This record gives sequence, C-alpha cells and structure tokens, in this order.
Amino acid sequence: MNTSTTRRLLAALLALVAVLAFSACGDDEDDGSTPASSGTTSTESATAAKAIVSNPANASTPEITVGSKNFTEQFILGEIYAQALQAAGYKVKKELNLGSEQIAFKSVKSGEVDAYPEYTGTALTSFFDVKTDDIPKDEQAAYEETKKGFAEDGLTALAPTPFTDANEVGMTKKRAEELGITTISQLAAKSGELTMSGSPECRQRTDCLLGLERTYGAKFKKYLPVDLALRHEVLTKGQADASILFTTDGQIAAQDLLVLEDDKNLFPPYNVTFVVRDETLKAAGPDFEKVITQVQEGLTAEVMQELNSRVDLDKEKPEAVAKAYLTEAGYLQ
Repeated sequence: MNTSTTRRLLAALLALVAVLAFSACGDDEDDGSTPASSGTTSTESATAAKAIVSNPANASTPEITVGSKNFTEQFILGEIYAQALQAAGYKVKKELNLGSEQIAFKSVKSGEVDAYPEYTGTALTSFFDVKTDDIPKDEQAAYEETKKGFAEDGLTALAPTPFTDANEVGMTKKRAEELGITTISQLAAKSGELTMSGSPECRQRTDCLLGLERTYGAKFKKYLPVDLALRHEVLTKGQADASILFTTDGQIAAQDLLVLEDDKNLFPPYNVTFVVRDETLKAAGPDFEKVITQVQEGLTAEVMQELNSRVDLDKEKPEAVAKAYLTEAGYLQ
C-alpha cells in the first residue's frame, strides 16, 4: 500500500470519526425546521470544535518528559501525546526509545520520564503479577485493575484508547495452509516440529510464550528471540513457522499473514493507557488529562493500523505520521 493510498484511507476514516462524534453531540430535538446553511460541512464543524487550544498558563509548568517503548506503535503514540501537549502550550521533552516494558516502567517510577504509553494486558501480567487467566476479558474492567495497580506506585493511568492491540500468533498463509493450521490449538499440537519467534522477554511472559506453553501445552522445537521490529520478517524469510504479532500491525494484510484463532482466549485486552507520575499530573493542571483524552478519540484499531503502515511499509517518520494524524483528525490547525 503506497503513501498516497494510506493517506486517503486514513483521511476517510478520520472524517467518519469526526462526523459521528459531531452527530453524537447534536441536539436530539427536532422541531421540523430546516436550519440555514452556514457554508461549512459537518466534518469541518466537528474538526474546528475539537482543535487543541494553546493555554499560555501551561508554559509556566515544569517541563514534561514523554517516553515510549521501542517499537513502531510506541514511537507513534509517544509522538502523538508529545505533540498534542506541545500544542496545548506545555514544554515537552521526548525520550521515545526507552526499551522494553520493564525499562519503561522503571523509568517512569524513577522520574527519568514523566509519562509513557503502556498496554493494560502488559501491565497486569508484567508488573502486577496477575495471571493471564485472571485478567478480565472486559476492556474497561481490565483498565480499572491496571489503574489500581499503577496507583500503588504513585502513577495515574489515564483513560484508555478505543483500540486494543492484543498479542496474536501469526503465520504466513502459505505455511499455515501447508500444515492445516487455523487455530493456536492446532499449532500447539504440532509445536514439537516448529520454530516459534517473539521478543526476548516473551519467554517469561504469561501472555506470550509462557502462556502458550501453560494454556495450550505448546512445546516448540525452538524459540527464536528477535527484536520486535523483525517479528514479521522472520515469517516471510522462513526463519520461524509462527511469530507473536500485534492486532494493529499493518503488515498482516500487506504481507499475506494469517492471525491464528485464540480458541482458548489466552490473550487479554491491550488498550493503551498513558501512564503519568502523580506529581507531574498535579503540576500540569487540568489541560494535561483533557488533551490526552481528546487526541485518543480517533485512535480506532483501523486508524492505528494505518498509522503503523505509514511507518513500517511506507517508511515515513513517526514524528511526521503523528503530526499528520493530529492535523487530519482536526486536533492541530
């Protein structure tokens, strides 16, 4: 999918989000009259209504350091949050390649960064020792449990994104057809002959390899740890039979990959929450949370997949993709 195509598709998706949001805020009463035309479309009206307004008072608050983990979606989200806060008048510093979730979590607890985006399912399994089977399948319930866990460390988990980016197990369609596999249970039954791939930390995570072993009884012939950026390449190059993918990966459709059915419901919700230090949130004032919540409204799974595609497939920079999203969605003018 080329750059112009993804831009047109993203613009269409965001326009639909804007129209729906504007319609939802409209007057439910109908007096039968026909309003005079203002010369603007509903999309333009909705766009103008949600533009971020710079507040001069925010410039006097302490500088905010926004962090992220070390893969495409995190870079994009970090940029979206940082640029939105800058547009609201805050002084912002970016540290957008911290590393794994453990490194990012330590960084926000220590004050190296003030905030970073984290996934609810990841937080519950990796930080708060919740067994995968015990994580609520309801997205809001999973968020509430995540919020409670972060609060004990002096952190606030802000409202979650509309999209969830769950872990998935993927294969090339060709390899899956060769083996007659469409579900994770079928993969597990043949795992003794197969190579599985994922991040290095996947081996210790109950929502990753450890969970595949415990829930599905998988015993892979080999586990190939790779950088997250290579999770699709190991499949297309035949280095692994299966790999951990993410729901919002643009490569799934573009590279003819197949997501296996999680027939035992191993993987929990993975909505994103912007995790911020309590002291930072208090010093920043009310605009901080308002802006973060505002710019997340358009982040559906379809939109996030398009944003990821722009970086991974079209080779655009995360900074430029984030700015395009904020502009096309009407948050920046």
